[in-house]
Amino acid sequence: MTIERTASIIVQDWLQVKQDEVFYFITDENNIAEAHACLQQAEQLGAVVKLSVLPKEKIQDGKLLEEMRKIMSYANVIVGATTYSFITTDAVQYALQHGARFLSLPMATNTGASIFKDDFFNMDTKIAKKNAKRLIKLLKKANTLKTTTDAGTSITFSKRGRKPGFFNGVAAKSGILTSSSFEVFIPVVEDSAEGCVVIDGSLGYLGAVSAPVHIEFHNGKIIKIDDSPDGKRLAAYITSFNDDKMRAASEFGIGLNELSQCCGRSYIEDESAAGTIHIGLGRNLALGGAYDAKGHFDIVMHKPTVFADDTKIISNGSIII
Repeated sequence: MTIERTASIIVQDWLQVKQDEVFYFITDENNIAEAHACLQQAEQLGAVVKLSVLPKEKIQDGKLLEEMRKIMSYANVIVGATTYSFITTDAVQYALQHGARFLSLPMATNTGASIFKDDFFNMDTKIAKKNAKRLIKLLKKANTLKTTTDAGTSITFSKRGRKPGFFNGVAAKSGILTSSSFEVFIPVVEDSAEGCVVIDGSLGYLGAVSAPVHIEFHNGKIIKIDDSPDGKRLAAYITSFNDDKMRAASEFGIGLNELSQCCGRSYIEDESAAGTIHIGLGRNLALGGAYDAKGHFDIVMHKPTVFADDTKIISNGSIII
């Protein structure tokens, strides 16, 4: 993949930018080449383009985005292509309510290479949508989710009163929120997670684990992380936010991208990979939840078995409905 080809997929296929629309690209200093490639694509379609380049370290807590919320609401199309995602901020929700459509495009990689050069952008959006709808049909009816893995994960969540949704990159209509993470997501009840998780995939922005990490949840929050090197890394990262809500399981996600691999190359590829599930920690406002924490990140597990109430919908990583 080239940066230009990925920019074309995003602007033309996913966002379907039209003449005279205001196309607002928000990025940070690490992703200027990708920004200009997308802006060029939008200009060729006749859009009015705007670029904001933000300091990377200011993105996660959302405060800077709150100052920009009114500017964002004037755009027809917004791309959040910063190193760290801000999809779950209240500022994004405000822009959506004012008619914008928004693509979250987290750019963080652990290789130093541009994420725009990765092949997973070629995933067929229609196949991802079809698989998402199969899952959502049963998830809508369920009140409880349970997932287990052969590695030792056994955890339950309540989704009572919460609606599942999905991302497949496509946001062609006003008010649509999407992500380059192809997934089904559920903003689970924030105090409901109970059980044990064994992370054998990745630790979100921290990358792949070198050995499985054991975590215990009670009343929705992490109460114990094992004392392994990766466990210590995770614990230190959560502590760095200085926000107790960052210990809360606030999202349950199912990967849909058959071209993604969960191998620690990038945050967005890890959580998108078909055959994985992820648990989001912290902020979940724009997903339909109630937590406005200082950040959001995901922990990823391979080959899950998932039950919606008593109905098995995924077996060892494969959709079976």
